[in-house]
Amino acid sequence: MPRRHPARSRLHFAILATLGATAALPAAAQTAPAAEPQVTTLEVVKVTARKREESLQDVPVAVTALTAEQLDRLAVKDLGDLQGQVPNLTIYAARGSNTTITTFIRGVGQADPLWGVDPGVGIYFDDVYIARPQGALLDVYDVQRVEVLRGPQGTLYGKNTVGGAVKYVSKPLPQKTEGAVTLAVGDYGQVTAKGAVGTAADDGQLRLRLAGASLNRDGYGKNLTDGSPVSDQNTTSGRFSAGWFPTGSSFNAQVSVDRTQDASHMRGFQRLAVNKFDPAKTPPGDSRYDIASGMPNANSTKSEGESLTLNWGVSEAWGLKYIAAHRASDTSTAIDFDGLPAKIADVRAEYHDSSQSHELQATYEGASSSGVIGLYYFDGRAGGTVRNNFFNLSFGTTNGTVYTKGKAVYGDWSWRLTPQFSVSTGLRYTDESKRAVVLNQAFANDTFSGAPLATLANFDSSRSVTNTSPRLSLEYKASNAVKLYTTASRGFKSGGYNIRANTLAVPASGRPFDDEKLDSLEVGAKMILDGGRLELNTALFHNNYKNVQLSVFTSYTQANGQPGFFGDFTNAGKATLQGGELEFLWMPTTDWRISGNLAGIDAKYDEYIDRGVNVASQKKFTNTPKFQAGLNIENSTKLPLGLLRSRLGLTYRTKVYPTTDLSESLAQDAYALVNAGLIWEKDSHLSFFLQGSNLTNKAYKTDGYNIPALGVLDAFYGPPRTFTLGGTYKF
Repeated sequence: MPRRHPARSRLHFAILATLGATAALPAAAQTAPAAEPQVTTLEVVKVTARKREESLQDVPVAVTALTAEQLDRLAVKDLGDLQGQVPNLTIYAARGSNTTITTFIRGVGQADPLWGVDPGVGIYFDDVYIARPQGALLDVYDVQRVEVLRGPQGTLYGKNTVGGAVKYVSKPLPQKTEGAVTLAVGDYGQVTAKGAVGTAADDGQLRLRLAGASLNRDGYGKNLTDGSPVSDQNTTSGRFSAGWFPTGSSFNAQVSVDRTQDASHMRGFQRLAVNKFDPAKTPPGDSRYDIASGMPNANSTKSEGESLTLNWGVSEAWGLKYIAAHRASDTSTAIDFDGLPAKIADVRAEYHDSSQSHELQATYEGASSSGVIGLYYFDGRAGGTVRNNFFNLSFGTTNGTVYTKGKAVYGDWSWRLTPQFSVSTGLRYTDESKRAVVLNQAFANDTFSGAPLATLANFDSSRSVTNTSPRLSLEYKASNAVKLYTTASRGFKSGGYNIRANTLAVPASGRPFDDEKLDSLEVGAKMILDGGRLELNTALFHNNYKNVQLSVFTSYTQANGQPGFFGDFTNAGKATLQGGELEFLWMPTTDWRISGNLAGIDAKYDEYIDRGVNVASQKKFTNTPKFQAGLNIENSTKLPLGLLRSRLGLTYRTKVYPTTDLSESLAQDAYALVNAGLIWEKDSHLSFFLQGSNLTNKAYKTDGYNIPALGVLDAFYGPPRTFTLGGTYKF
């Protein structure tokens, strides 16, 4: 008899109890008429989570969608500001630069931005996959909405969506001249300018749109060595799109080009202890952002993309869509691990990537069924060079390129068997290959030139893998107000090679790490109650996670007897992640709007083999708080001159371990953030806003470094209290 798991039994009981209680709601309670005749119902939000337009409440998927208006009200400036607004989402700027993203959903993600290591959450810009985290922390401007899909999305977004997907959807091409300009200033020298304009020919056949943003801010701290800023922002971004919509035709063609340049400086951090290798024994400072680096304080990231989209309505039921895209980014960053003038752990890193993708979709919308069938092709190249200077005595390079080619065929179909009952099935077959060319060497000095002292790794290896990921979903319409669903699905992320391998010291480090697989069972309910004034969405999930890919440090003894280490990659064998989520949006009157979310997760390793021993009980999931919540209370007050919108926001997260070494010094205990905002809408064209973030000036860690062999213990913190004042003009 297999051993029963009490936690799983409790979860299954909770699932049945939740569904039973929901289905048993009295019809009067589910469709109660509005008590106040002046109250209007909530707006219907359309999403394309299943690659066809549907109401958010009709999609049997745990998805959060924030419209452009909601993003403005919540003062979401980039994707990192989504944290706290989406259940079980951790998302923030990585340690190295302002534009590198770290994303986890329901405990699944990847914090290592090195090439050869794929993210666990897919980032999509207008249906185009962004393969690397560099440049993926997208600034929010001229946006229609952002969708966050939780749980594996293998049958529709099969490229590295084992944990979920984040979709950035820009505004569509207009049929008439329109536009908007936003100007804002704030503390820390913040100056922001965003604008967009679109137009169309008189007959509507030719449509154009141009959008851009300039985002500038002084540093939250400074480099005490030369006075230059750290944790600042200097970002310029732009997009141009055009489309041809022939009169009387169901065909259209659209092209889009985007460019982003970030020239910000280093990220500041706080040293938490005296570095034992520091000759001056400099004590840690009080500032959580100031450093005293001896390295050149310069970072830069350039990212760009081009896409072509063809749409053809073959018939009333069938449509074809083809997307061809290219994306690329180049990053140069200085990483001073010690944050001191002394050369203890100084690293220069360069990343380069480019990818091409092609996708062909056939969609069908019939009376009793609908779905999509597609073909997908991906060809990517990512590489770079990392130059390490340790103690000004040890000089080494990590150098190489990873080539990825993937082909996939997928289908996802829904049938309405009765007016109340529907079934959806999906399947994706993936064939992916990776080739890693690695050359890691040791040199005599910091010029990293001449004959190498040693070759730490030199290999050209390839691996191929195929995967079949299914999905099955059952939907039941308990009433006009309550829809229930249950979904079983699989997520997949291919394995690869450790680019930092040191095969000279540890021969096994040149072997590939295994593919991740996640089998998920989810049950949920989507409800529209209180006469259309309350949306209530719940989800319970139970995931079996295999071959969890983890970035770790491996220690060894050098030939001279001194300790050595290198960045390694390994697989934890098995894990179980289970939890629940609640999202709500309630408009009790036309003047008040209350929204929020609650999320809890129990993430545990069942098997984690380290040197032949199962240490699962000693390990914890990173970037995964056990509980988190968010609440926004908004009020609209009519004034003699326009409308005043006010907002008070609160987010809360329990203890988080940001790094795989589980350092207690870097762990962030439970904390809450308070935000607020005022928006005065003079009329439909002109508005002014005042937004405040982290009003209590809470110091909270987002990431860090703990490298005892280098005497390094650093903590990176989130932004301090900030205010932004500005205005928007729409035409």
